[in-house]
Amino acid sequence: MKPLGPKVVALGGGHGLYASLSALRRVTDRLTAVVTVADDGGSSGRLRRELGVLPPGDLRMALAALCGDDEWGQTWRDVVQHRFRSEGDLQGHAVGNLLIVALWELLGGDAPGGAPGGAGPGSTVAGLDWVGRLLGAHGRVLPMAAVPMDIVAEVRGADPARPDEITYVKGQVACASTPGSVLGVSLVPADPPACPEALAAVDDADWIVFGPGSWFTSVLPHLKVPALARALTSSRARRVVALNLAPQPGETDDFSPQTHLEVLQAHAPDLRVDVVLADAGVVDDTDALDKAVRRLGGRLVLSQVAADDGSPRHEPARLAQAFVQIFSD
Repeated sequence: MKPLGPKVVALGGGHGLYASLSALRRVTDRLTAVVTVADDGGSSGRLRRELGVLPPGDLRMALAALCGDDEWGQTWRDVVQHRFRSEGDLQGHAVGNLLIVALWELLGGDAPGGAPGGAGPGSTVAGLDWVGRLLGAHGRVLPMAAVPMDIVAEVRGADPARPDEITYVKGQVACASTPGSVLGVSLVPADPPACPEALAAVDDADWIVFGPGSWFTSVLPHLKVPALARALTSSRARRVVALNLAPQPGETDDFSPQTHLEVLQAHAPDLRVDVVLADAGVVDDTDALDKAVRRLGGRLVLSQVAADDGSPRHEPARLAQAFVQIFSD
C-alpha cells in the first residue's frame, strides 16, 4: 500500500497557495489548505456583497490546485476556473465561485452577515467538501475564518507628496495595489471566529507550510485571526516558510527575502520556524538570509524551485521535490 505521507496544512490564498498545493498534493495524501477569506474584488467581491457569503475565489483556486493530473482532474480544474465572457451580469464570474455558493445555499442556513439563503457555519465546510468530492481533490480546503473580513494595511507614503505620512487602507484589492510601503496589516473584525475544522487540522498536523504568496494579503492574515494564531504557534507541527521568487508589485516592492521574514516575525513574535525554503537563484545575500532564518529558530534550505521560463513562478515538480527532502529530513 502507498504510504499516506505526513499530515500537512498549507496556509495562504490566490496564486501562491495554488503553487504550494500543486506541489504538496504530489507529496502527501493527507493535505489540508487553510485559505484566507478577505477578497473584495472581482467575482468574489460581487458575490460577497450581493449574498453576504464568504468570498469563494481563493477557496475555488485551492480546490482547483488539488485536482489530479488525469482527465477527470484536468477537466474539472478547467471548468471551475472558467470565467464567463458576456455583456451582462455573468461577465467575469468564475464557474467554481457560482458552484460553491450554490452548494452553500442548498445546504441551508443564514449567511455570516445575516443575509438569508447563504452559508451557515456548518454548510460552509460541507459545501467545500462536496465540491472537493466532485473534483476528486487530493486534499481538503477550509476557510481560515467563519465570516468574511476586511484587511486593513498601515501604509507609509501612500501620497507621494507626503512620503512620511502614515495612512490606513482598507480592503484586499486596495492593500495589494496601494502606492507607498505597507508596514503591517490587521483585520476587521479584529477577532473573527476561526473555522473549527481549520483549528483541528493545525492541531493534528505534522507540518505547517506558510507561503509562497502575497505576503500582506494572503500569508500574514492567518496570523491575525487570534484563535488560529494561537493554534499555529502552539501546534506540535514543524513549520516551513516557502519564500516568494520576487517581490509583489504594489505590496512588497523592494523587499529582500530576509525582509519577508522580519515582517513575519513582527506580526507573530511567538512563531518559531523550522525551515525556510528559498530559490538559490533569487537570493543575493545568503548570509543575511541565513541570519534572519536563525533568528526565527530555523535552518535555511536553498533549492531550485523556479520555472525555467524566467517568470517568478514555482515549478510544481521541483517544489514537490524540495518538500520531499524537507519532510524526510
